[in-house]
Amino acid sequence: MDLRPAIFVVGLLLATLAVVMCIPAVVDFIFGHPDWKVFATAAATTMFIGVTMALTSRTQNAKLTIRHAFLITTASWIALTLFASLPFVFSELNMGFTDAFFEAMSGITTTGSTVIVGLDEAPPGILLWLALLQWLGGIGIIVMGIAVLPMLQVGGMQLFHMESSDRSDKAMPRTAQIATAIAAIYLGLTFLWVVFYWLAGMSGFDAVAHGMATIATGGFSTHDSSMAHFNSATIDYIAALGMVIGALPFILYLRTMQGNFRAIIRDSQVQWFITFVAGVIVITFSWLMIDVGEPPLIAMRMATFNIISVITGTGFVTADYGLWGSFSPVVFFFIMFIGGCAGSTTCGIKVFRFQVLYAAARTQIKHLMLPHGVFIPYFDKRPISEEIIISVLSFFFVWFLTFALLALSLSFLGLDFLTAFSSAATSIANVGPALGPIAGPSGHFASFPDAAKWLMAIGMLLGRLELFTVIVMLTATFWRQ
Repeated sequence: MDLRPAIFVVGLLLATLAVVMCIPAVVDFIFGHPDWKVFATAAATTMFIGVTMALTSRTQNAKLTIRHAFLITTASWIALTLFASLPFVFSELNMGFTDAFFEAMSGITTTGSTVIVGLDEAPPGILLWLALLQWLGGIGIIVMGIAVLPMLQVGGMQLFHMESSDRSDKAMPRTAQIATAIAAIYLGLTFLWVVFYWLAGMSGFDAVAHGMATIATGGFSTHDSSMAHFNSATIDYIAALGMVIGALPFILYLRTMQGNFRAIIRDSQVQWFITFVAGVIVITFSWLMIDVGEPPLIAMRMATFNIISVITGTGFVTADYGLWGSFSPVVFFFIMFIGGCAGSTTCGIKVFRFQVLYAAARTQIKHLMLPHGVFIPYFDKRPISEEIIISVLSFFFVWFLTFALLALSLSFLGLDFLTAFSSAATSIANVGPALGPIAGPSGHFASFPDAAKWLMAIGMLLGRLELFTVIVMLTATFWRQ
């Protein structure tokens, strides 16, 4: 395989990362913090290597193939994580390479798990760098979900390749134009939420960092206590709405701006997602009032914010929901797997896959009752092919197999049952906090052994890139001519 196209694209992405790295350098310089030299040096190094890779591999004759798409997707995420970890290693935090790689991977996959203790006293450049990493990871996964994964037919994502061809391409013929338009929408929504947070009482710096984290459904905060630091119902509900906005398909926002004002409310994926979220909030709200004894307004605020945060994989917290009685940890553990809609910034299994399985199971039940009947499963009023059903079933099998292996590996390293299984879930679903006193909403991952951090970093990468995108590269067939 000609590797030049892959090297060229990764080089361009590294050069882009170097430009973004200059922003925290400027911020640290303004605040008079010496870490600006670290960011400037890291940016120069990243720029040099990125430009060198792009210039030495540039060619007019090379053709991009499906194998190139797999390679570029995985290699770019790993390369960006490696270079994004440089500021963590050489900054005032003086993190080891394992911790730095874990933190960078958590940021760029929009997971939000952290090993940094003392965020309230951390350098402003580092805090902004965390926000920028997850913001870049958010727009990266949107573009990948619209342009790359449908082409690669990963886990049933070919459903949205058909949708893109049938609808979006009529208004904007080229994928690049669609990606540019969606990037503009993503930037506009981020700016809007920064303003909302600022008007609600956050400082300008906190508003920028949390605005990027909210729309990217990343979850990094500038404070150890996350959103609980602000103790504001207004901020909590602004964040909850922003997380829902980030969890919906961004292609629908584009259609809305093009005049199709019912695109969002008519989408079956959105309907399922909103209905499910509302149902879990009502159940949790009832539990908080009846069993925990919280007043109605506080119970609604706590349930709404934390349920939306976990189900969208954002990871902001306002309370330790592990202390809400025996029922709550079970609810939060299972909703970690759900995720949002395809084409959003969220990860997890995604709502559309549950819809496909439900449609297939319903059809199978009808066949059992009427063996000679003809029944066809549908998704969003379109028939689902057998190929897509098999693809989704394969994704479920590999997803839960990977989760089980990761959980068992973490248990083997000495973590207790709850910490191991919830940490495996939170890494592969890119949620952020786990459950329990060590890595739960009030904890962090700093005390984990290095081997566990590497396993979780691999889990974050697999979850963010939909598993098969990485796994297919581990086969010998992929590298053969």
